[in-house]
Amino acid sequence: MLLDGKVAIITGGSLGIGLAISKAFVKEGSNLVVASNDKSEFENTRALPLISTTRVETFQADVSQLEDVKRMLDFTLDKFGTVDILVNCAGIYGPIGLITEIDVKHWLATININLYGTFLCMRAVLPIMMKKNKGKIVNMSGGGGASPLPRFSAYGTSKAGVIRLTETIANEVKDYKIDINAIAPGAVNTRLLDQALAAGDAAGEDFKAKVIKQKQEGGVPPDKVAELALFLASAKSDGLSGRLVSLLWDKWKDSPKRLAEIMASDVYTMRRITPEDRGYKW
Repeated sequence: MLLDGKVAIITGGSLGIGLAISKAFVKEGSNLVVASNDKSEFENTRALPLISTTRVETFQADVSQLEDVKRMLDFTLDKFGTVDILVNCAGIYGPIGLITEIDVKHWLATININLYGTFLCMRAVLPIMMKKNKGKIVNMSGGGGASPLPRFSAYGTSKAGVIRLTETIANEVKDYKIDINAIAPGAVNTRLLDQALAAGDAAGEDFKAKVIKQKQEGGVPPDKVAELALFLASAKSDGLSGRLVSLLWDKWKDSPKRLAEIMASDVYTMRRITPEDRGYKW
């Protein structure tokens, strides 16, 4: 089993992509702490396919609150004694609409949950991983992370921040054999999609048409995202770090064969395109 005996914290692990990742991890032998701000979602964890060597604990936490994150880590250490893997899945779309019309407090709350929450959880587990000289962190990027997403400014801004945070902290801890990567999952049918549909015209005609088509055609299965998360959390991806890996566009299963080449380049990173890159002469 790929994660035999490992201890993982999965925020947002009781719904959508997070729940799919929880299922994949326990199948591969991982013990879990599934965190959510909504206790009612923990009902979903009852159906996780446990095996004799795995255990799942649930913990209610708002990842944007420092004290909640500290208590979540203490709970994990009390139950399992350590933490080997962190998956940051907790996130919200936030306000949908033109910047001049959306609620300011809702905008800031989105940044706090998606970006600040990812930062707090990483900051909590890293001292333990650094002492062990080993660890895996998987973050979630998404729409607007690497390109503009009009009318979803809070979501897009937070996810772009997650990419740069991933790259930056991966470089900070590279001497500790800790791998930190982000996933671009593609268009997955989750509750966030339903929120976008419910927003109607506020989401814009182009995005509205896109999500209606996605809803009809099914989108990317959450199980496929879980496959990539499992790869990034396991020894199969050792040495790959500081990257934004696309589920759909990248041949991520083959990355170990070209690891040295990838890590020596800016492949799978967010960068500024210069005029020279496009052949402009100034």
